[in-house]
Amino acid sequence: MKIGVAILALVSIAAVVLWQTLWRSHPRIPQEGSPMEGTVNAPDFPEGLQWLNTDRPLSLRELRGKVVLLDFWTYCCINCMHILPDLKKLERKYADALVVIGVHSAKFFTEQETENIRQAILRYDIEHPVVNDNQMLVWQQYAVRAWPTLVLIDPSGKIIGYHAGEGIYDIFDRAIAEAIRTAEAKGTLKRGALDLKLERDKEARTVLRFPGKVAADERTNRLFIADSNHHRILVVSLNDHSIEAVIGSGAPGLEDGAFDQARFNNPQGMAYDPDADTLYIADTDNHAIRKADLRKRVVETLAGTGEQSRAYPPRPGRGREVALNSPWDVVVKGDTLYIAMAGSHQLWRLNLKTLEAAPHAGTGREACIDGKLSASALAQPSGITTDGKRLYFADSEVSCIRAADIDPDGEVETLVGGDLFEFGDVDGVGRQARLQHPLGVVYVDGFLYVADTYNNKIKRLDPRTRRIETFLGTGAAGARDGENPTFDEPGGLCYAHGKLYIADTNNHLIRVADLKTKRVTTLPLRGLENAPPPPLHRPPASETLQTVSVNTATPALTLQIRLPQGHKLNPNGKSQVRIEAQGATVQRKTELLVPLDTLSLELPVQLTAARAALSLHLLIYHCREEQEGLCYLYEKRLTLPMQQGGVERTVKIEVDVQ
Repeated sequence: MKIGVAILALVSIAAVVLWQTLWRSHPRIPQEGSPMEGTVNAPDFPEGLQWLNTDRPLSLRELRGKVVLLDFWTYCCINCMHILPDLKKLERKYADALVVIGVHSAKFFTEQETENIRQAILRYDIEHPVVNDNQMLVWQQYAVRAWPTLVLIDPSGKIIGYHAGEGIYDIFDRAIAEAIRTAEAKGTLKRGALDLKLERDKEARTVLRFPGKVAADERTNRLFIADSNHHRILVVSLNDHSIEAVIGSGAPGLEDGAFDQARFNNPQGMAYDPDADTLYIADTDNHAIRKADLRKRVVETLAGTGEQSRAYPPRPGRGREVALNSPWDVVVKGDTLYIAMAGSHQLWRLNLKTLEAAPHAGTGREACIDGKLSASALAQPSGITTDGKRLYFADSEVSCIRAADIDPDGEVETLVGGDLFEFGDVDGVGRQARLQHPLGVVYVDGFLYVADTYNNKIKRLDPRTRRIETFLGTGAAGARDGENPTFDEPGGLCYAHGKLYIADTNNHLIRVADLKTKRVTTLPLRGLENAPPPPLHRPPASETLQTVSVNTATPALTLQIRLPQGHKLNPNGKSQVRIEAQGATVQRKTELLVPLDTLSLELPVQLTAARAALSLHLLIYHCREEQEGLCYLYEKRLTLPMQQGGVERTVKIEVDVQ
């Protein structure tokens, strides 16, 4: 649990006491059996704030009659991420009576920007309204002091109580149920779900979705991409950039088995063992370590129960009996897999022969404390690499790059960066340098390359001198290639053949940087049709066109496609239209698959009945003229009824790709 901005300087035990004192005027969630009614009016939202996942600002006044749950969060925070599944379960269980509102009160500068919050909403699949509280106004109104904090409000607009921290489901399940019963008995409850306009429904589909990490192997010339929000891994040839394999069905879940049947949930870091042709995967939201056998093409769970560990201090264990906590990245050395365990603020090690798993560094306390491995404190380590003697890791919540000895009797030391609330964008030496929530790090020929995520930069660190400098990026968010590139929250990076491969997360791209020239290009993936995005949350758009009356049994049918301005059909994917005809044939067939390599297509139709219907299923891969690496997939189903006895000799179907 994070300590709030209002008391940044108070990081001692005295601060905890003060925090508890400030909340004495606010009740905690009452115990089971207590009345679920409040007595203090809940402050309404200030005017002028920006809202997401809704087409209008909301107010507590208009939500009278609903049970309202405010979630004070910031999108960097692993604890805030951990409660999202619980919130989703509550939203679905009480869909017609409960309204969850995310109050995003940012820790980092970058998190104050509405567009970045929107990207986080998409990345975490948040389905409730979110207000951008970037000036901490709502935070102050409710005297919040920690992320995450949840405040429950009854249908009369009064505060029932609050809870700070994780483990929220049982607490709020009981409280919400009782608040609903109480309000129904008084006649103040108004049932009915809100009609929300979700951010995800405005988004075009892309082949990659928030890729989190990458790994490369020079011996086999392969690149592994964690296509995190599609819950799968892509195996790509470094020779021609073609997609060789897809690991995972694309549906979220925890299932072992063949590549096309296995399931992951937000996979992140990977480590490849070329001798065994095996890929180790940090399956973050499954709290598990998975193994993909590239020869047998099967996935196996090595460690983790599938449930988040809540033990403190964290407990060691073996294989599928040990509970893990948001493993975010991995690196392999010999028979040991080292794990950046973001959720428990530790580094762990997994013996790949015995499957014994145990903490390697960090007590589990969230802080930046150097010293002996067993006495040190880390803060959400999210990237890890090694030079063979030491482990280097991106400790994201303290915005530091740190080192831990592989020797179990060794120590942890901080190379660059500040502390929990000391961050920024300052090149320099040691503890005077400033980063902003770095997520990735890779060791290359004596240097560390760092994904300084919230600064939209790649930096280079000399671990001997502890000097860190900007290597790539201007700091502005963007996707510009060339000698003056831009990025958007890059989350991971790896190295092969003189090049850095960068998971440019919010751009849905893999970028390639030549270490000598510092020139950046975007990786074009070939064979895109071999890795179509998983099915949408909603069915693809469908439309039944007006009936066309023709005066001939052989009308001329033209399919005309209009792409967004500046776009073209992507040559790396095979666009197509599947046609099914009833009462007619097309090219003398009732079913056929036609490749689309042009925006205008003529199809000979033969009516075989007085009334006919053509069903068209379009899959169109398109991209910007100058950027084939970012591929969009447009899918639509059209039905065209036709009948004889009219005046038309030609039929034109126009499709506007959004």
